[in-house]
Amino acid sequence: MLAGAELGSRATGDGDQWSDLDLSFGVVDEGAVAEVLADWTSRLRELGAVHLFDIANLGFEYRVLLFPGNLQVDISVAPADQFGALGPKFNLLFGEAVERTRPEPATAPDAFGLAVHHAVRAGICIRRGKLWQAEHWLHELRDLALELACLRESLPAREGRGYDQLPAETLTLAAGSLPARLEEAELLRSLDRSIDLLLSQAGDTLDPATEWSDRLRELSRVQS
Repeated sequence: MLAGAELGSRATGDGDQWSDLDLSFGVVDEGAVAEVLADWTSRLRELGAVHLFDIANLGFEYRVLLFPGNLQVDISVAPADQFGALGPKFNLLFGEAVERTRPEPATAPDAFGLAVHHAVRAGICIRRGKLWQAEHWLHELRDLALELACLRESLPAREGRGYDQLPAETLTLAAGSLPARLEEAELLRSLDRSIDLLLSQAGDTLDPATEWSDRLRELSRVQS
């Protein structure tokens, strides 16, 4: 291993007793990646860890393991010419890191457009009687509306990390969008409240008085 870094909340001193341990390493070349992951996996298994899953992303191979007591350890490995920070939570421990182009953050217009797609799918599924599938799309819609809220408040938008820091009125509106029962009328109510949440966070993405608002309201309108 030519370089190593700590990632995540522990790298910035924001971790607590429940935080994952994220370690990342730069190795000689692509051929050494699997070897290093296998070596770490063998050593951590001796200490009681179990292998959960692997992910490949932007030149890194990630392996996630879980210890008794639910301590999660994430090991990521990349060739040295790709080893560098993909985000702000990167603390180089030894060796050298290259400058990496960081992924572009989500944009409000894209999040809004995707949320509209989810709202349409939810409305269609309700009317088809596919209530479990409708609930899936409602969940996705609500998450995107909350991501929009996080973007407006300059909070972390991914994986719900900023949700608990949102204003109380936003969270109250989001709570009201949760369905109480898996029934058509209740899912339509949930869809209507989710649309309220989405429009409240649209900001400059659209003017709620435009045709977009009317189109979305049609989705949750009870059909005669």
